[in-house]
Amino acid sequence: MRYLGMDTSGSVAAVALYDTEQDLFLSQQSLYTKKTHSQVILPLVERTLQDCGLTAADLDGIAVAVGPGSYTGLRIAAVKAMTFALQLPCFGISTLEALAYQAATANGLCSAVMKARQNLVYAGLYQNQNGILQNLVPDGLYEQTEWQQILEQQQAPVLVTGDAAASFKTEQVQLAPASVRLQNATGLCL
Repeated sequence: MRYLGMDTSGSVAAVALYDTEQDLFLSQQSLYTKKTHSQVILPLVERTLQDCGLTAADLDGIAVAVGPGSYTGLRIAAVKAMTFALQLPCFGISTLEALAYQAATANGLCSAVMKARQNLVYAGLYQNQNGILQNLVPDGLYEQTEWQQILEQQQAPVLVTGDAAASFKTEQVQLAPASVRLQNATGLCL
């Protein structure tokens, strides 16, 4: 089965195409842009499918980031319209959970943290056990100092990902690699 993941919840517009039978990403494109996401996301989808020699009819479902984040509403509506027209299932996935999935490559704790405004962050804490994530601290809006305390209270090292991750680096809190720190839509597919 082939699933298309689309993320416009942050400053990055991202699309990924995952084939479950091959357990392989056929394509992944991310664009950190000053243009509006509505200008770039559908061309990214079209280019992704073309590059793989596929059409929308070859998809089995579409996963879309539902936030938190400031760029979701209209794009979610566009995805719903696409899935309705193509008669495909549509999966709404937490942006924070998707970030954790793409970064958590080893068993342990992973926190996804995104900039909100002023001293606030969107954050969630997950336990990765053999590729299955369990949410330990619910996704929500937290003061940065409050989230720092939550991370420091953990009994094990925490891998932190997201556009606010660098604000939380300490001895116990490790930054995810740059290649998986921003939304890239692979976590949505997974």
